[in-house]
Amino acid sequence: MRAAFRSRLRILIALLGVLSAILVIRLIFIQLIDGTAYAQKADQQYAANANALYDRGTIYFTRKDGTHIAAATLETGFLVAINPELLTDAQSTYQTLNAITPIDHTTFFTAAAKTNDPYEEVVHHLSQDQGNAIAAMHLPGVLVIRERWRVYPGGTLAAHTIGFTAYDNNNTLAGQYGLENYYNSTLERSDNIYGNFFTQIFSNLGEVFVNAKAAREGDIVTTIEPEVEARLMTDLAAVANEYHGTNTGGIIMVPSTGAIVALGSVPTFNPNTFQTATSSAVFTNPLVQHVYEYGSIVKPITMASALTAGVVTPQTTYNDTGCIHVDGRRICNWDYKARGVIPIGQIIVQSLNVGASWLAEQLGQDRFRTYFTKVFGQKTGIDLPNENGALLRNLYSAQQVDYDNAAFGQGIAMTPVQMIRALGAVANGGVMVTPHLVSEKILTSGAIEKLDWSKKVRVFSTQAAAETTQMMVDLTDTDYKKESIPTMSVAIKTGTAQLPDPSGSYYMNRFFHSFVGFFPSHNPRFIILLYTKDPRGAEYASKTLEPTLMDLVHFLINYYQVPPDRGTPAAYTS
Repeated sequence: MRAAFRSRLRILIALLGVLSAILVIRLIFIQLIDGTAYAQKADQQYAANANALYDRGTIYFTRKDGTHIAAATLETGFLVAINPELLTDAQSTYQTLNAITPIDHTTFFTAAAKTNDPYEEVVHHLSQDQGNAIAAMHLPGVLVIRERWRVYPGGTLAAHTIGFTAYDNNNTLAGQYGLENYYNSTLERSDNIYGNFFTQIFSNLGEVFVNAKAAREGDIVTTIEPEVEARLMTDLAAVANEYHGTNTGGIIMVPSTGAIVALGSVPTFNPNTFQTATSSAVFTNPLVQHVYEYGSIVKPITMASALTAGVVTPQTTYNDTGCIHVDGRRICNWDYKARGVIPIGQIIVQSLNVGASWLAEQLGQDRFRTYFTKVFGQKTGIDLPNENGALLRNLYSAQQVDYDNAAFGQGIAMTPVQMIRALGAVANGGVMVTPHLVSEKILTSGAIEKLDWSKKVRVFSTQAAAETTQMMVDLTDTDYKKESIPTMSVAIKTGTAQLPDPSGSYYMNRFFHSFVGFFPSHNPRFIILLYTKDPRGAEYASKTLEPTLMDLVHFLINYYQVPPDRGTPAAYTS
């Protein structure tokens, strides 16, 4: 027994000896071979709070040819700090520095007054030339330190989508808002300076100490096409400037996949200078966080539901009386006029509220609720933070009037991304996809990780979606004949909803305008959703948004060279 114990003890001592020898050898190697590098790292630690070691993955836009362009990246330069105790002449030092780079007077002299603090930063983001010029002066008490910081080359381009980085409540620099926040765990980098000591010691013994988090770090590649994004934002700004809506936004999506090629809203901000924003409310992304009542662009959802349920066919007719009374409340068409006995396709073409209410009654409350909650009852799952869900409580009402109102987009509210997803199902043969912004990650290892956005849900029959689409094309070719494109079938629908007031009723003179369109109408390449809240000087969306939507349709046709699906090609200049 004792012999066995002594044998095990000798083996243990031998193993410890080998381990100690490896440890000593590795320490010598680090000191002699890597000494300079580690000394530099030690120097950099002194300026760690100046982000000298700051590293973060890149966010890319994707051009139509598949090439990438940086939407968020890093820039390297210098900061200037002072040691107040070593300053010989604060005024002279300030003037000398200010001649090279503007420095806030109050910031500098407040820092200079802190004589018990050996380190005060006074200006950031200097260029290489500026840093070299100051360093060459050898000013007493002045430190020039290399730093890296986040930059957004596109400025305001896709600002709500990209977000920005800032210090959080734990004084950690992290993604705030947008993709910077949603993919923060991918974009942020592990702090190698404070890495595990033993990982350094045994780094040549194989990848024993694998940092699981670091293995998931990398860059992200978005589906946003920068030229399309720029065109969308230019058009939205024009609408906002002309009609002064409190918020104007839009989304352009591929309905078959859910890939979003452009989205944005006005007012916006510049993530490079987010600190100058007058209110943090501008950072909120209304496309995923705000819900609205849309009005008549909901009618295609009602129509597709009724056709799928089999309670009507395209040949079905109804008697449109212009106004009806339901549960003691009056529902009227936009012009209060009766149409008589007409086919149901005219509900879409003429945007008839009475007809939409009639469809809701054919479905019945339970079936209407089933279809609408299947379409709007869940969040979309888009890869942006703080997504809100729809407000659908009126779908659980006992009063028929609430269902009749919901049929033409009043009394229920959803986010713009929910709305385009739902209408995208009409465009996509009845199948609803997942809207998304990131297609892949480029990991630090060099591996490409494709993101899986394949989840789809059938909400309408293929036939019902096609029949509803044809009604929307008929609207384009009838009411918008001048704007229609001879070579391209475009399915559209306008929406004008009354804005709710604080009392629970509705304003009579304040509206929410929306407009949707997709093309080619069958097997569409793109779907576009536009909206503007509380515009001035125009009552209907056909005035505020129709020119913008058709401009975007023409632009996309030309930019992507979308082949015609009907007629003879005609010239168009965007």
